Amino acid sequence: MKRVAIVSSASSSGKTTLGTELARRLDAPFHELDALHHGPNWTEATASALRAKVEPIVAGDAWVVDGAYRAKLGDLVLRNADLVVWLDLPARVWLPRLIRRTVRRMIRREELWNGNRETVRNVVFSRDSLLWYSLRNYPRRRRLYPTELAPYEVVRLRTPKEVAQWLARFG
Repeated sequence: MKRVAIVSSASSSGKTTLGTELARRLDAPFHELDALHHGPNWTEATASALRAKVEPIVAGDAWVVDGAYRAKLGDLVLRNADLVVWLDLPARVWLPRLIRRTVRRMIRREELWNGNRETVRNVVFSRDSLLWYSLRNYPRRRRLYPTELAPYEVVRLRTPKEVAQWLARFG
């Protein structure tokens, strides 16, 4: 297992945390697709621009990728992965994490990618906010992922304990 894609049912499930640590343990580069997708002022990369950034990554011998961006990349990331890790944590885990993380980022004015920061306006009042996106997509992903991920080698982790136990296998 040298090429790993990490997907989740919702934001704040721990993709970046798991991906960073797994990449360290596998001695593989880590790539966060959000950082490649979101340009300055929250501009989104076009499908072709994102594909141009991701194709060389997934052509590599070893990598850990956080996300799949299937709406723009199709199965590019998943079909090139040796393993897909699906973080399917319950809402009682990811929702409080998402709220805490979002509030912390707003208070500290933390930069996310390319100068972007979360604000009350883009978190609460935007239809594109991560909070609303997660609430809208969580039930759909949980319903569709079993079928959509079926062609791939998948490990489905449902609790923080399962995530920790699985990661422990890698030293």
